[in-house]
Amino acid sequence: MPGCELLLGTCPDMCPASERAQREKEGRLHRFEVVPGCCGKRPRADPQRAVKEYSRPAAGKAKPQLSQLRPPSVLLATVRYLASEVAERKDASRAEVASFVADRLRAVRLDLALQSAGDAETAVVLEAALAVLLAVVAQLQPSAAYGPVDPVLLQAQVQEGFGSLRRCYSQGTGPHPRQAAFQGLFLLYNLGSVEALHEVLQLPAALRSCPALRTALAVDAAFREGNAARLFRLLRALPYLQSCAVQCHVGHARRRALARLAHALSTPKGQSLPLGFMVHLLALDGPEEARDLCQAHGLPLDGQERVVFLRGRYTEKGLPPAGTCKLLVGSKLGGRTLEEVVMAEEEDEGGDRSKSRA
Repeated sequence: MPGCELLLGTCPDMCPASERAQREKEGRLHRFEVVPGCCGKRPRADPQRAVKEYSRPAAGKAKPQLSQLRPPSVLLATVRYLASEVAERKDASRAEVASFVADRLRAVRLDLALQSAGDAETAVVLEAALAVLLAVVAQLQPSAAYGPVDPVLLQAQVQEGFGSLRRCYSQGTGPHPRQAAFQGLFLLYNLGSVEALHEVLQLPAALRSCPALRTALAVDAAFREGNAARLFRLLRALPYLQSCAVQCHVGHARRRALARLAHALSTPKGQSLPLGFMVHLLALDGPEEARDLCQAHGLPLDGQERVVFLRGRYTEKGLPPAGTCKLLVGSKLGGRTLEEVVMAEEEDEGGDRSKSRA
């Protein structure tokens, strides 16, 4: 409120010294947080690598002192560290990385909620944190659901991140240069949701007219209509973060498209289509993935190059194959690091602002 003094955290480190000492004493340091090369029963915490872990607020528990809370500048540096030094680690499974990053980002959101930071700087931290979380979730392999990370909890944390950010947008006056992009990410992550579409359509017309949000609305419309050709054409053109947000819906969209083809083409004697057509239509990563997709749905193959649609053979069992999504997601980093994508504004947004300033 105007005239009120903002109470900000004063902790200068990614993890308060007291927490580092406590977790070191109790043997609760993650291997990402210890001094390199340090071994033994009680590894030492590295102040440059240790990150404050999430601790659920309990009823009756005293509010943390400001010396235990990280100010927005330190929180943003923490998110940057997670993006650059942890999210793309090659010596750990994607599940281990996602579990660690999601927990530490949850602590970032809690630190923000416990202090009185300004709306603009709060939004910047929440945007960066959400972008990192979307990326590490998208990097998970299907088998990771059985690893050290709970996919349901991850999904809940992504939704929690969107909720915190969108409340920040609605409560403050801004400016929020990336709002259109992140409102679009919200819709893409909740593709097909009536509630999400309704919330986006309630946004001001000037915001809805931004390219990032117009594109998200077009993707949502194609998904609802079952227009596979238009949907996957749009998905091919999405930037990296938008592709990460929508990845969880790709398997379902491919299954729906395959079901429609089976309904239209299946005959008692069978009709065949080239696998190359399937690869192009569904933006698959190659003929092998197309063969796997068809066989997972009971469709026989004619040699190695064609799929046969026989009446009564199409089936759906369990969740649709997730696929690798190298074409639709992984390839779109384009040589950039995740930190560069997370911390920099999208090129089309920057172009729009340049035109508006001109």
